[in-house]
Amino acid sequence: MTITSDEEVLGGEPRIEGTRIAVRHVAGKVIDAGHPPAYVADQLDCSLASVYEALSYYYDNPEEMRAADRANAAAFERVRDSSIKPKEPIS
Repeated sequence: MTITSDEEVLGGEPRIEGTRIAVRHVAGKVIDAGHPPAYVADQLDCSLASVYEALSYYYDNPEEMRAADRANAAAFERVRDSSIKPKEPIS
């Protein structure tokens, strides 16, 4: 197990090798949502060791994780701004 990055997968965001599970997703489920690591491992169908490795990477690389959060937020805004919007109601 290891954490890897590849521009071809998840836009280069750090992830658990051999999966599309981003470190940021694991951290969000454990830290932000308060789920136990064993529960997260079960839900993501990965090993408990992978969850702990992702958490370790998250804490060891705070600047990279903040940059990933900013990039994700910017991508979300671009998609939201370009999405089809409902027509204005006729008054």
